[in-house]
Amino acid sequence: MTAQPIKHSAAFVTFSYAAFGLAAAMMAGGVFVMPIDYWMKGFLLMGMVMLVQSCIVLAKTIRDNVEAEKLLNRIEDAKAERLLMDVAKVGG
Repeated sequence: MTAQPIKHSAAFVTFSYAAFGLAAAMMAGGVFVMPIDYWMKGFLLMGMVMLVQSCIVLAKTIRDNVEAEKLLNRIEDAKAERLLMDVAKVGG
């Protein structure tokens, strides 16, 4: 039995991109209109970019770990099934 990966709808993917773009634009706009010096604005924007990057890397790392566990479980299941088939051949 193979588990098919869940495929998101086009509407959900579009919504996700739009929500991310809107949130980033609103954050950048908020920093832009703050009554502070440009170096402070640059520091806040740099922090925002690094936070987005680290969120993407964290999500990818978690997804990769889950996929690796699924593959490992499939390999272990296949080994166990093969062992049971060998035992059934010898016993039967």
